[in-house]
Amino acid sequence: DTCRNFHCKRGKVCHADKQGKPHCICQDPAACPPTKAYEHVCGTDNKTYDGTCQLFGTKCQLEGTKMGRQLHLDYMGSCKYIPPCTDYEVDQFPLRMRDWLKNILIQYYERDLNTSGILTEKQRNKVKKIYQNDKRLVAGDHPVELLLHDFEKNYHMYVYPVHWQFHQLDQHPVDRLLTYSELAPLRASLVPMEHCITRFFQECDGDQDKLIALKEWCHCFGIKE
Repeated sequence: DTCRNFHCKRGKVCHADKQGKPHCICQDPAACPPTKAYEHVCGTDNKTYDGTCQLFGTKCQLEGTKMGRQLHLDYMGSCKYIPPCTDYEVDQFPLRMRDWLKNILIQYYERDLNTSGILTEKQRNKVKKIYQNDKRLVAGDHPVELLLHDFEKNYHMYVYPVHWQFHQLDQHPVDRLLTYSELAPLRASLVPMEHCITRFFQECDGDQDKLIALKEWCHCFGIKE
């Protein structure tokens, strides 16, 4: 099978011609495997797709058209009404996001105490300092005033989580710049819960070059260095 080790990008599948030579062709959306309701996704065209296979297969078939260029994964789950983000809400967003990132790392560290593997040794050493700090604000639904006070008082605890998330996303390629597609895994999972994340990322891109540099990312989260 010449297609066995032949890689095609998302939305395409391998097809062998009459000579047995492998080629990438667009995935037929109708031929995608059946999915469960929780696997549905919403496209930027505000249309619900049965899954990412159907969405990216459709995008591939529209390749070269304006619709194809504009179609991306918007968020996980069926399309629904996403309320507009107010100025007040977008100002609050980095407070909650910083706290969330810190607590995600704490959870990873606690899991690694039993079976290591999620964090590298260097990452564990960084998070250990936060985990063992008795001034750490524990996970919970805290009022904005408390989150702001804790950030000002324990600023050093938030620096690494913000840097860590940037480097987790900066993968294709690793160039200290985040593209739309690199942001997608984080953004797509959070939109239904955090409706300000789209506007937040748009405003993070200070020079509007459709790339978020590490300096822009840190500035958005209030990290100075």
